[in-house]
Amino acid sequence: MHSRQAILRLSALAVLASLLGFGGCSGGGGSVVVPMKIAFTSRRDGPYLIYIMNVDGSNQTRVTSVGLDFDPALSANGKKIVFRSTRDGNSEIYAINADGTSETRLTNHGAEDWCPAWSRNGKKIAFMSERDRNREIYVMNADGSNPTRLTNHPAEDVLPAWSPDGTKITFTSYRDGNGEVYVMNADGSNPTNLTNNPAEDGLSAWSPDGSRIAFTSSRDGNSQVYVMNADGSGQTRLTSSGRDSDPEWLPDGSGIVFVSQRDGNFEI
Repeated sequence: MHSRQAILRLSALAVLASLLGFGGCSGGGGSVVVPMKIAFTSRRDGPYLIYIMNVDGSNQTRVTSVGLDFDPALSANGKKIVFRSTRDGNSEIYAINADGTSETRLTNHGAEDWCPAWSRNGKKIAFMSERDRNREIYVMNADGSNPTRLTNHPAEDVLPAWSPDGTKITFTSYRDGNGEVYVMNADGSNPTNLTNNPAEDGLSAWSPDGSRIAFTSSRDGNSQVYVMNADGSGQTRLTSSGRDSDPEWLPDGSGIVFVSQRDGNFEI
């Protein structure tokens, strides 16, 4: 086991990882970490709802109450959560204060909008949408205004994650026939394949200093958590047991939180 790997097994948790190949939305699918807090999805109270807890698993608190809520992403200051919900018949993106107040619908489109991810400065939200009849990466202002398409490819581009400085976005693309981790500039230019592996790679997450990217890969038989340098070099497996996915870095970069099925159900 790697010395920098932090495994937080929270046995009371029933976490939904919205499966897309092998995991949930990075930057907000199974879990998202900000200083001292983790947002996650659970159906412990019946319908799928958004919860928040301390990074040690204590003080688990429900945030939403309507139901069918998924893909939470905490803002960098920990004050707001964006998430997707199907409460209105299709997947739309909502924002809510971390204490459960002031819920606001951000997208309003007949197509599916998924997997929101905050920029570090809290001014932008990247997300994936099917509004142009294909899953592509979009960005909008934090209030939901000015949705703009960033990717434009016949294959699916999904699961965005911002670099800490806000200049780049990693995403999972199927343009090479399988899932690969790509990086592009925040305006959508210069998409580049980082993983270049015939297996399924995706669910990327930037380290706090922007030097490394954690991701999920099935290259060794089942999904495991890997890490690589920001330029795609030095790809190294971190986990070795169970079905592990959806990595997120601890705020100080000393460890990684991830979702695992190694105990028979989804745990963090």
